[in-house]
Amino acid sequence: MKARTRSGALVVAAFAALIGLIGLGGPVAAQAEPVDTAAVGLRISNGRLVESTGNDFVMRGVNHAHTWFRSQTNSFADIKRLGANTVRVVLSTGDRWTRNDAADVTNVVNLCKANRLICVLEAHDTTGYGEQSGAVSLSRAADYWISVQSALAGQENYVVINIGNEPYGNNNAAGWTADTQNAISRLRNAGFDHTLMVDAPNWGQDWSGTMRSNAQAVFNSDPDRNTLFSVHMYGVYDTAAEVRDYLNAFVNARLPIVVGEFGHNHSDGNPDEDTIMATAQQLRIGYLGWSWSGNSGGVEYLDLVTGFNASQLTSWGQRLFNGANGIAATSREADIY
Repeated sequence: MKARTRSGALVVAAFAALIGLIGLGGPVAAQAEPVDTAAVGLRISNGRLVESTGNDFVMRGVNHAHTWFRSQTNSFADIKRLGANTVRVVLSTGDRWTRNDAADVTNVVNLCKANRLICVLEAHDTTGYGEQSGAVSLSRAADYWISVQSALAGQENYVVINIGNEPYGNNNAAGWTADTQNAISRLRNAGFDHTLMVDAPNWGQDWSGTMRSNAQAVFNSDPDRNTLFSVHMYGVYDTAAEVRDYLNAFVNARLPIVVGEFGHNHSDGNPDEDTIMATAQQLRIGYLGWSWSGNSGGVEYLDLVTGFNASQLTSWGQRLFNGANGIAATSREADIY
């Protein structure tokens, strides 16, 4: 992954060929409307992610870089065994890395279901669009999801579609709003009824406040009112006040929010993971730690386990799984299981 400072200056820190992150922002608009109760599967209701039962589903889990480590299928069982209820799975559209086709997506969904995990699927090739060479647009990500729709049809109780990872860098981030609305529209028109998750611009950290200021308009543009917002919290969120301000702004506006990625350290600063986890627990919103294993390029410290070995938790892994407000203490399995 790559990270950025508040001013947008580049700080290189790659996860393989990955990239991503940055946050802070302006005011959020009024209140989200409740979704039609006829919605299927996971859905948004009164600013909360809920299951078909109507009960809240609070994500407690991790990110897993499946597209680069496709043989590590035991990771799903290991992640579950440590207490997670969700796994966010890195996929590729084929534009920057080897494409995860419909057969592989089906396999991933089946692995999630076999291990009683909610599956958040994300297209990673959008990371840093407009700034990172080779990154593709959200429109291209929508093309990908439509191309693998056969693997996702009927999985609305189990799968959240994260349209594109960190879909804008720091250049022209204002384009995020219209591009996100258009991607949502294309997927709804194609027949997707799933909860759609949308990452913030600025490498996911929204330091410009673009997502925060335009979240209501994006939510209202979804005819299903079934869009979940995701912020990535790294060095921009290095104080308790910044963490609380951002997350409370969404909750107070009754707009659904999740911390889709965060770590205990990063090259762009030292995120306040204690406050991230405590605030998420207080507000009953989801968090997904980055990442299970396989980090490289100077951010190996973000591995939760060493060498994909669940018995070798790193200090970050111990903190996330077993620490205060951690996964083991706060995770609840989805009702669907």
